[in-house]
Amino acid sequence: MLPEISLNILDIANNSIRAGANLIEIVIRIHKVTNRLLLIITDNGSGMSKDILANVEDPFFTSRTTRSIGLGIPFLKSAALTTGGSFHIESEPGLGSKISAEFVISHIDCMPLGDISSTIHALIISNTQIDFIYTYELDDKSFQLDTRQFRNILGAIPLDVPEVSAYIMEYLKENHKMVNGDFHI
Repeated sequence: MLPEISLNILDIANNSIRAGANLIEIVIRIHKVTNRLLLIITDNGSGMSKDILANVEDPFFTSRTTRSIGLGIPFLKSAALTTGGSFHIESEPGLGSKISAEFVISHIDCMPLGDISSTIHALIISNTQIDFIYTYELDDKSFQLDTRQFRNILGAIPLDVPEVSAYIMEYLKENHKMVNGDFHI
């Protein structure tokens, strides 16, 4: 398994990119009282047929021709279920896919969230032609980063220009710190 939830997010988002998505939404909802972390990744990529969807959770199945196994979705599912959480995937050809994974935070096998700021930053800066909506919630506090809003403000200035890239990273770090306070997973 991948050692951090953020690395699983990176892997699943890259699946979305390979599926032709130009909008990827990543939501992390943490509820301390219920002891849960919910991850939702939604894309508008090519989606999956019923046959592929029926097999996508099998680690020895992949729709890619460059390798014979696909581990991203099975790893995420296993990581969530191991904690006593849940996993769900839905997809429609031509409409995209939605993956939900819920983790029980206090379970001994719950992996840490990891460096989510760097993960989201890397996705944005490495895929400047794709829009990302990232929402992070901890109980009643939250923030959102929507690259479409950045594009509206910046006009023709690309998101990977060093000054813009640095601002995006700082925005992520500061907002995570503001929302998290002294809480860490």
